[in-house]
Amino acid sequence: MDFVFLHTNFNVLDLSRSLAFYEEALGLQEVRRIEKDAFTIVYLGDGKTSFCLELTWLKGRTEPYNLGENEFHTAFSVRDFAGALAKHKKMGCVVYENSEMGIYFIADPDGYWLEIIPEVRA
Repeated sequence: MDFVFLHTNFNVLDLSRSLAFYEEALGLQEVRRIEKDAFTIVYLGDGKTSFCLELTWLKGRTEPYNLGENEFHTAFSVRDFAGALAKHKKMGCVVYENSEMGIYFIADPDGYWLEIIPEVRA
């Protein structure tokens, strides 16, 4: 039995704001969309892998989601780590840096943490 990673889901309060954030911060683009009366689902991709970030907008929801202690995250690697860190600092979305480990985290508009790590080269 072979399992394949498909996507990670985040529920968002403001779909337009989240789409703009993910495009600016990480270069993710919409790859497909599902529109229903009660919700919209947008899948974002990096154009390099088949893995997607699924953003679900529940129409009519006005209260922020409870992310608990936020002890989960999705990770992204980047070749220009220093450039990415500078960009994210300028955007004001860096929430934690661990220079000893050589990583940092950014938060999206809904408070989901995203880990940024340097690209590992063989």
